[in-house]
Amino acid sequence: MLLAAASITTMALASSGDDFPKGNETPEGVACDFARAFIWRDAALFDTVVLPAFGGGEPRAQYEAFLGETRNAIVEESRRPADRGPQAIIKVFAPRALSRSGPASFGYAAFNFADVKFVDVVVALYGGGTNTNRTLVVKDSNGRWHVHPAPDIHPMLSIGLNQESPSAVEVLRDKDRSL
Repeated sequence: MLLAAASITTMALASSGDDFPKGNETPEGVACDFARAFIWRDAALFDTVVLPAFGGGEPRAQYEAFLGETRNAIVEESRRPADRGPQAIIKVFAPRALSRSGPASFGYAAFNFADVKFVDVVVALYGGGTNTNRTLVVKDSNGRWHVHPAPDIHPMLSIGLNQESPSAVEVLRDKDRSL
């Protein structure tokens, strides 16, 4: 089933049409794919971009439960008309390290993570308005980026995340890079 999910995801990404980064090779790409999972109501894409369950004890159990509940919510939402929630990515900001050095150090020492950053992604909502999603991203020991969708479950990885200043450096779309 993993191969089928990867094939579906690859096909979907090839036709995304929004020209923002894609894939697990960069923090911006995985943050955009995370937003696309909700925009497209694509549970397989969600599975591809989130950080696999890690650690142990109660935090791991909470994280696994969160992943399952969120995946089920995406599946349920895919059965409804697309008339609410996020509609499209409109702006992506450059990845930033957290101001405090603790999260990256803790991630490396406790879980062998290579890096911990965040990316702000702005989406347009159905019915008007926008929402900025501050996305915690983690680079695993294999050099691939993943989204940690529930940073409150692992506060040592995300301390200060929501106190960071607004992002200012936008990531250019592929179509704008040639200008």
